[in-house]
Amino acid sequence: MIAESAMAGGAIALAQQDDDLLETAVREHARLVYRIAYSVLRNPADAEDATQEIFLRVLRYREKMAGIHNQKAWLARIAWRVAVQRRKTMAKAAAGTEEAGKTTTLIAPGHEADRVLLEQERSAVLERLISALPAELRDALVLSTLEEIAPREVAAMLGITEAAVRSRSFRAREILRERLVALIGPRN
Repeated sequence: MIAESAMAGGAIALAQQDDDLLETAVREHARLVYRIAYSVLRNPADAEDATQEIFLRVLRYREKMAGIHNQKAWLARIAWRVAVQRRKTMAKAAAGTEEAGKTTTLIAPGHEADRVLLEQERSAVLERLISALPAELRDALVLSTLEEIAPREVAAMLGITEAAVRSRSFRAREILRERLVALIGPRN
């Protein structure tokens, strides 16, 4: 009877420790997880949904958290995988819809409509050019350059070396530069 009581008390203590680890992980890394999801999905609502799904998965496997040495990298890898999977699922669902992905920008007082339109067009061109990059280059560029995630963390997320992250980001920027020059012409 005493042994059962001690085992139950130990199980409760372990469960409480797991819950504390999970709560700490959410508090410390929710912003990172959201940023990763947003960098892949490019929609705040979808990124929030993905973030919730990511932490639900972490909740399911919380007993593993105590053995994880770098929780930030572990969560980043989970976030990346979930977001990429959601993007693939959403792309299949939106394949027949031409209106998918269109956004509207409100014009702030004091801004000229031409200027706002020009910025929208520039952003759209850049987004198209980035999406046309090969996936391995695009992923490294988006995570390291646009989302400003450290190369070590990007490497862990993508399962490649830090040198490969830097190399892929550099190649992606070079391709973008060449394509932009081809579109708008060289600067004088």
